[in-house]
Amino acid sequence: MFINGEKIELKELKFTDFLKQRELRAELVALELNGKIIPRKEFESLVLKEGDKAELVNFVGGG
Repeated sequence: MFINGEKIELKELKFTDFLKQRELRAELVALELNGKIIPRKEFESLVLKEGDKAELVNFVGGG
């Protein structure tokens, strides 16, 4: 699969587990998966699969 243009080797992985592995908080990310914006309420049941193409944006605060 590709995330933000980077090829990642995986067969299948829950999106929430993916976020945990990368120490990201679900409430601070936006996800486009295969051309569709995914609502946060669907993150818990979402499974990333081989061949998926995702764009992930992580919001950070600062000033």
